[in-house]
Amino acid sequence: MFFWDPTMIILIPAVIITAYAQMKVQSTYHKYSQVASKRGMTGADVARYILNQNGLYDVPIERVAGELSDHYDPKSRVVRLSAGVYGSTSLAALGVAAHEVGHAVQHDTGYLPLYIRSTIIPVTQFGSYLAIPLFCIGLFMGSPMLAELGVLLFAAIVFFQMVTLPVEFNASSRALATLSGEGFLDETELQGTRKVLSAAALTYVAAALMAVLQLVRLLILSGALGGNDD
Repeated sequence: MFFWDPTMIILIPAVIITAYAQMKVQSTYHKYSQVASKRGMTGADVARYILNQNGLYDVPIERVAGELSDHYDPKSRVVRLSAGVYGSTSLAALGVAAHEVGHAVQHDTGYLPLYIRSTIIPVTQFGSYLAIPLFCIGLFMGSPMLAELGVLLFAAIVFFQMVTLPVEFNASSRALATLSGEGFLDETELQGTRKVLSAAALTYVAAALMAVLQLVRLLILSGALGGNDD
């Protein structure tokens, strides 16, 4: 069957890194969510301060359920923080809050990678549902057109994952610079927060690697990389 063919071995490095990244982000977040910052400001306090400092007075901060469910919604222009970040004074909470505000600042300043990512979201959502099914149908029915369409749609997903990397790295860099520059964290505290954001960044690297290797696998199966001798 397609899902159990020998090319599955290509995905093994990405599977290992993904598992490690998930374990790393959970353990690092939990460790530093237990370490309170010296200034005692909450994630919501820091987020509001940074937003105001950048003139984003009209961007609200909302508390949402779940762990590590924090995100910035560019459509609604809302920063949403999980309960464990919103009201927490921990090093992890401050890093996550500042990171999400970094996305709001990116949006406001027209940061190009964020604009590109937001623009292609509809295509990637469409592709996430249809890319693999179309490819499988094309492969089994001997229809190069359907298989190539599936590969093309999956390539859009790969592009989305790749452009996500500078978006996330830049938001973390902004967060660390602000937390240090504004005196929210001293150098010792900043080390813990940096570890949290670095662990989170690894999950995006793992996702990008998985997407790239999956695309390589599809190309091999379709014969584009010499995997089909017909």
